[in-house]
Amino acid sequence: MALLEVQDLVIDIPTDSGVLHAVSGLSFSLERGETLAIVGESGSGKSLTSLALMNLLPRRAQRRATRIAFDGIDLQSISAGGMRKLRGNRMAMIFQEPMTSLNPSYTIGNQLMEALTCHRKVSQTEARDRAIYLLEKVGITAADRRLSQYPHQLSGGLRQRVMIAMALMCGPDLIIADEPTTALDVTIQAQILHLLADLQKEFGMAVILVTHDLGVVARVADKVGVMYAGRLVESGTARSVFKHPRHPYTRGLLDCIPVPGRTVPGMPLGAIRGQVPNLIGKLEGCAFRNRCDFAMDACAQTIPLACPEPDHVVRCVRVPMLEASA
Repeated sequence: MALLEVQDLVIDIPTDSGVLHAVSGLSFSLERGETLAIVGESGSGKSLTSLALMNLLPRRAQRRATRIAFDGIDLQSISAGGMRKLRGNRMAMIFQEPMTSLNPSYTIGNQLMEALTCHRKVSQTEARDRAIYLLEKVGITAADRRLSQYPHQLSGGLRQRVMIAMALMCGPDLIIADEPTTALDVTIQAQILHLLADLQKEFGMAVILVTHDLGVVARVADKVGVMYAGRLVESGTARSVFKHPRHPYTRGLLDCIPVPGRTVPGMPLGAIRGQVPNLIGKLEGCAFRNRCDFAMDACAQTIPLACPEPDHVVRCVRVPMLEASA
């Protein structure tokens, strides 16, 4: 049985202009110890998907699905108290912005220890020892002294490491990392990603990595889900998606990345023309067709997922043509 199963997830947000269909019919599964990367442009529904799994959506957002199950537990029918027992304990989240995700009014130690004492019957001494151990694990020196510091006394990179340590306090089965390196410089980004990968191997966690950086995905992911305008347009193993991208949107994203030995210095990189469509109101057919060089009349109709090879699905009517031109 998969650790996490999501079938036909829909997230709608009522607005003054109509219903915004933020996520439409999203399905995926995740095994223990696997890393699933969810990629796409800003506004594609990645972060809302991660918040929906943790039941942390904005109040006006409406979530429904055929099935959302974590280790056999139905996350749609679970009580608020039951969800609180899972959240931070067996399911943890690293939020997008380390500069604002920590409470400025409490010390680092208080915030780390609270994550453990809320879910486990441990003493303050045991919680403190666990916090020091994990701060050292994530590469923070003089960890015992850091516990008495406040978030504003730490750099962005250190705050992100604290966020990772906080997510690990209860030894979760699943960590959702929502663009954990967005606010960090390139050098620190690489350190954080290597750290996450090492900790995943050590603790045997499953990881959902939400990002728009395909360079990151290529290094750490087992499976990839490409989202566009709230829909999953392509998914499969990382090797399959990167080696044989079928959807024009996936190919457009990959063309934007310089490849050593293939990209000519000084030449412009690829770019996807146009903008993500407005998601308010009913969307017919492929949402990418107005930006696609391969669009045809059939793209305005409902497009089912095709399976060109095992463990690789794509939502496009022109898969055979794209494979021939790859």
